[in-house]
Amino acid sequence: MTRPTLEEAPVVNVATTGPAAGVELTAAAGRPARGRKRRSSQLDGDRGFVSEQDWRRPSVNATMKTLHVVLLVLLVVVGVGPMLLLAKYAVTPTQDIIRTPLAIFPHGVRWANLTEAWNDVEISRYFLNTIWLAVGSWFMQLLVATTGGFVLSVLRPKWAKIVNGLVIATLFVPSVVLLVPLYLTILDPPVIGTSLINNFFAVWLPAGASAFNVVLVARFFDSLPREVFEAARVDGAGPFRLFWSVVLPMSKPILGVVSVFAFIASWKDFLWPMLVLKDPAKQPLSVRLPAIAAQTDLGVFLAALAISTLIPVVLFLVFQRLFLSGAGLGGAVKG
Repeated sequence: MTRPTLEEAPVVNVATTGPAAGVELTAAAGRPARGRKRRSSQLDGDRGFVSEQDWRRPSVNATMKTLHVVLLVLLVVVGVGPMLLLAKYAVTPTQDIIRTPLAIFPHGVRWANLTEAWNDVEISRYFLNTIWLAVGSWFMQLLVATTGGFVLSVLRPKWAKIVNGLVIATLFVPSVVLLVPLYLTILDPPVIGTSLINNFFAVWLPAGASAFNVVLVARFFDSLPREVFEAARVDGAGPFRLFWSVVLPMSKPILGVVSVFAFIASWKDFLWPMLVLKDPAKQPLSVRLPAIAAQTDLGVFLAALAISTLIPVVLFLVFQRLFLSGAGLGGAVKG
């Protein structure tokens, strides 16, 4: 009778209570068995519509990789292409834009478009007005959204469900329907008694009345652990202390989302600033750029458009991590 070789020897699992527990030893040699390293699959994790066996087929693998590349190129062209084209036009002479719009600087670069747009067309003044309007609208929206969501979600008074229902009901009212009553309110405010026309508060105050932001923040506050709130109350924290020291530090993702939404919405708003800011010296870029388009050189006008799109792009790039982490509206604490 022949003796089994090392490769044919059966593997025995030796369970011990010491540090060597669970080590696989061969019956013949007593050495740890070498396990084969599993080859990673392209579908490890979530399941896809193509099975693992299909991925191993060369034709399917090549087809899927080609589709991925094509989709990536289309996304880049559709998403980044217009901004790159606008950046090119901003430093291109007007004659080149008209004659050969897709040519890459056939007669050189004209950096004077940017300086003329900033100084001669007074884009710097309208740019500063836009920043002031965006910062004020952002502050008002963040103030109302966080305090309103805190009351409805964390404090939860008896009338919270009624107010929550009324807030959600306002989402079904078209914004165009509110223009006339809101404009009449700005003309004759009930408490102030002085018209807010040509005043930045005419844009800031209505921006704070955003039911969408209140609902969004309240739903996020609902996902926060209630045990933390109870522990803070036991330690003697009042409502303001609870809001400032506990809730807000745990809500950075949703604050980033609301901030980006508020800033970009204010930056591109056209109709309401045009109605309440009649003085050209106080109008933002969204209102002044269409007004000066007819009497401005095309290259200079496109340079002004490029300058106006700079801040929203930079803002999203800076806060993209907060924006993407809060887009799913997940909880702030994992566990």
